[in-house]
Amino acid sequence: MVNTKDNTAPAKVDFDNQSKKAETYLWDFGDGTTSTDISPKHKYITSGKYTVKLTATKGKKTHTMEKELIFEAPHDCLVEMETTLGSITIKLHDSTPQHRDNFIKLAETEYYDNMLFHRVINGFMIQGGDPDSKNAKKGQRLGVGGPGYTVPAEFVDGLIHIKGALSAARQGDAVNPEKRSSGSQFYLVQGKPLSAGQLDQMEWQKGYKYTAEQREILTTQGGTPFLDKDYTVFGQVVKGLDIIDKVAGVQTDGADRPLEDVKIIKVRVIK
Repeated sequence: MVNTKDNTAPAKVDFDNQSKKAETYLWDFGDGTTSTDISPKHKYITSGKYTVKLTATKGKKTHTMEKELIFEAPHDCLVEMETTLGSITIKLHDSTPQHRDNFIKLAETEYYDNMLFHRVINGFMIQGGDPDSKNAKKGQRLGVGGPGYTVPAEFVDGLIHIKGALSAARQGDAVNPEKRSSGSQFYLVQGKPLSAGQLDQMEWQKGYKYTAEQREILTTQGGTPFLDKDYTVFGQVVKGLDIIDKVAGVQTDGADRPLEDVKIIKVRVIK
């Protein structure tokens, strides 16, 4: 009945229907969703115990089978960001606990649901988290909204702006010398590959030495290391880098807002 390679959330499951002589089928996946496909596929986002039911009907005869599935919580704290262009899975760093806990709180209260990526710069980053972007009119200037508080900076050696880094947006140094983060606005790094010479120059400017692994990533996948130690990095994309590229590639107006809205449908915490 069930074919899955992993018992850790998030998990994709292929359901194998052994009773293919019925006329209709109703799958209840135990998480509030159903399907009438013969042998459906389903993704479980969060850990827990689920009772799956398959009801097969032929004429007046109905037969129901049940199967219990258990998925363990992932070792890392993960969130899934569902957008209109695809889903992105992000690992939140335990070494930035204030940013991690704040992002989880906002996600669990559905704060980010239906917000826009309101600032998109190809080759740089995609930015969201402005509550004013919900139901924003075409051409409306965005980027100053927030929950009414900021988060203290959490700069951690080893957490740098490689492609896929989740970082907190903030106001500039002139009004924010402590580099405190916005309470809700964030960006996902796209960046561009850098040369070895550019990284050498960056190390000199920042007083920071990149590891061989970091240099490999920055020279192949890319990043925005000029932001290191100025903006807090508190997560990393583990699946969906291509979705960042899709969002970054859309057409934008003079304020870097996409001409066609790119929406954050939902942010789910995977426990």
